[in-house]
Amino acid sequence: MPLMPKRVKHRKVMKGCRKGSSKAGTKVAFGEYGLKCMGRGWIKATQIESCRVAINRHMKRKGKLWIRIFPDKPITQKPIEVRMGKGKGNPEYWVAVVKPGRVLFEVAGVPENVARSALRLADAKLGVRTRLVKRGEG
Repeated sequence: MPLMPKRVKHRKVMKGCRKGSSKAGTKVAFGEYGLKCMGRGWIKATQIESCRVAINRHMKRKGKLWIRIFPDKPITQKPIEVRMGKGKGNPEYWVAVVKPGRVLFEVAGVPENVARSALRLADAKLGVRTRLVKRGEG
């Protein structure tokens, strides 16, 4: 089951504005290595889950993984072959809004080459540009 909030105040939300850079979550806070977002966009809950599985499988469940983003924005879609108008569609999936500078995943307790290759596998599953960062690095 993909990540989603237990309950929300509003069932449908507006698209919002994605300009600017990330205000929080820009430093590696929990682990030793992190995957930092260089672009902007929406990351689906299913993409986050597939990254989690890829990282854990590559690390062979050694070390620890932190997921620093959460999909709390519902995205609506209208059914196929429905005419224009008649209101907004139903929520179909959940996304996390990411801006440049946001740390998406962090790992610790594994050697650097293992962490680097695990985060590279996760990067392949995301739709935004990312780069690897170490703790204490910009």
